[in-house]
Amino acid sequence: MLVIIKDDYEAVSQEAARLVADRLHKKPSLVLGLATGSTPLGLYRELIRMHADEGLDFSKVTTFNLDEYVGLPPDHPQSYHRFMRENFFDHINADPRFVHIPDGMVTEIEAHCQWYEAEIERSGGIDLQVLGIGANGHIAFNEPGSSLGSRTRVKTLSRATREDNARFFRSIDEVPRHAITMGIGTILEAQDVLLMACGDQKAAAIQAAVEGPLTASAPASMIQMHRNAFVIVDRAAASRLSDEHATALEEAVLFRRPISGSHPDTA
Repeated sequence: MLVIIKDDYEAVSQEAARLVADRLHKKPSLVLGLATGSTPLGLYRELIRMHADEGLDFSKVTTFNLDEYVGLPPDHPQSYHRFMRENFFDHINADPRFVHIPDGMVTEIEAHCQWYEAEIERSGGIDLQVLGIGANGHIAFNEPGSSLGSRTRVKTLSRATREDNARFFRSIDEVPRHAITMGIGTILEAQDVLLMACGDQKAAAIQAAVEGPLTASAPASMIQMHRNAFVIVDRAAASRLSDEHATALEEAVLFRRPISGSHPDTA
């Protein structure tokens, strides 16, 4: 695991965008796993800037979003379909045929979840998965207690998660109680994992994810099992970490680079 600490949200977003762009330059047909919420917004803005100013090409990229609320149509103001269109896809040259977001309106949800897993497999698997983290340590909508081997499925959202997401709705009563989410096992199969976090409200969750025991009580701790995990956080989110960590991706990768010069082993 590589933990990279930046000064603030903007610096975290820029560092994360550099990592995504590096992977995209190396593989134009990148399979990219995407997240929603406030944390990745800066990443998406920087990738949009790179597309506009530097010609970063998304035309061959395949994307898979982590999750979607059950019962919200794609055009609902708080659906993740709409979030991704307004904050990312409408501003880059992604091919709509290669964009995948769970459908919260399907009637056969279990079959849809199986289809989603099959689509990931047909694409060759996710190359880089972007993740946020909840204050209770959840990733995607994998709440505390989720199986580390879980696949894409429907999850009941905890009260804590619904309260956290209520800021996007008029009240907690409007926050859906269920969501379709990639499982922890699905996420772990990505070639690279990028976890982002900012703010002191995420400090305890980051400490548990990075330095705590591997436990289903802190789903994000699963990144400790991943061979190529990158954790990019601001100083506030890193405030409870006890170990020394890198301040730049280049520094971190060089420090961990194998003698052979191949892809860095971040175990």
